[in-house]
Amino acid sequence: MNRNGAGPEFTKKKFLSLPPERRHKKCADLLKRAYEDLLSGKDIQSILEYYHTLDDWMAGPGTLLPDPTSLSDRYHLHLHEARSFLREHNLLPRVTKDDRDNSEEILPISIYLDNIRSAHNVGSILRTVEAMALGKIFFSPNTPFIDNKQVRDASMGMHLHVECIKTDSIEALPKPIIAMETSPDAVSIYEYIFPESFTLIMGNEEYGCSENTMKAADELITIPLRGRKNSLNVANAFSIAAYEIARQRKGICL
Repeated sequence: MNRNGAGPEFTKKKFLSLPPERRHKKCADLLKRAYEDLLSGKDIQSILEYYHTLDDWMAGPGTLLPDPTSLSDRYHLHLHEARSFLREHNLLPRVTKDDRDNSEEILPISIYLDNIRSAHNVGSILRTVEAMALGKIFFSPNTPFIDNKQVRDASMGMHLHVECIKTDSIEALPKPIIAMETSPDAVSIYEYIFPESFTLIMGNEEYGCSENTMKAADELITIPLRGRKNSLNVANAFSIAAYEIARQRKGICL
């Protein structure tokens, strides 16, 4: 386009004489400008008309809708054809990557890690507890504690913001005690109504909850699965449960 954005920069002959990668790069540049102008409330009709001319000369994908998602999708299509994969070529709104200074109110919920072996799983659970502001974590004697470097690393520093307690007494845990287990007698987490305060028990990666824990449990819950595998990684399973707890208690993402 010319410097005013209203007229053509190329004739058909000149444009088609360019290497394919440069043609697509020119189209991508046009769409980037159209996207930025659209977000600024400017009229993008003349830009789109010129883009459609170039696209037609290349026998491209055709009519483009004047909305941010369509512009972004087509922009990335041209970047792909131009073999340009720079990180800064993101048109849709940026995601938030910075942590917040403070947590929301912490829910009165406890998590008991029952003989979990993997320090990485423990750290991942700890990180999820903090992210969902769920409360405190009780560690059974054989579960790696926060003095374990891998636990600290996997928690991404969240071991400093979650109350962590070693215990060998299941009876001392806040009631009711709810165990997550792959049992035909367990209630789906999507049908279960979580109480105001409770302890959620996550069991060993291979054997599940211990016999003593199962005897002490007041309720059994499970995550319904549709595939051949009967269970999930314990940290992944906890993330699903944590989200459902937070959804019910705090009304997120309804």
